[in-house]
Amino acid sequence: MKICELLNEKFIVPALKSNNKQGIIEELINLFQDDERIANLETVKNAVLEREKILSTGVGKGFAIPHAKSNGVKEIIVAFGKTTQPVEFEALDGQPVRLIFLLVAKEDMVADHIRLLSRISRMMNKENFRESLLKANTAGEILNVICEEEKSL
Repeated sequence: MKICELLNEKFIVPALKSNNKQGIIEELINLFQDDERIANLETVKNAVLEREKILSTGVGKGFAIPHAKSNGVKEIIVAFGKTTQPVEFEALDGQPVRLIFLLVAKEDMVADHIRLLSRISRMMNKENFRESLLKANTAGEILNVICEEEKSL
C-alpha cells in the first residue's frame, strides 16, 4: 500500500488556516466531511485527538503525523497539510512543525497502519524531501513531490 494510492489533491492543504495543534488536526479531518470512506467523522476526530493525548505525534524535524485507528473510517484515509508559520505541536525534539500528515485506519488494519506510518517517517526524515514540500505551493505540486519521493523507497 502506498501513500500516493491513498492521497489526492482534495486532501492536501498547501496553507493550513489553523495555528494550533488541535485546529490543524480538525482542519485536516474536516477535509473528509462528505467522503464515503467515513462512517462517523466525530469518532475519527475523537480517536486522533485521544491518540495525541497519549504522546505527541510531533515527530521532530518540523513534521508531525497525527494518526489513529478508528472504526469511524471504512478504509485508510490520508491527508497532508503545511502551515505558513511554524506551529507548536509538542514535538519530541521541542521544535515547532510546518508539515503534517494525517493517517487514520480501521481498527483491524494494524499492519497497514504501521507500514504507512513507517513509510511516511522514512520519507519525512529526509531533509531534501521536507525542503521540497515546503517549497511546493499547490496541492498538485505537493502531491507530485510526495509521489516522486515514494518511488525512491
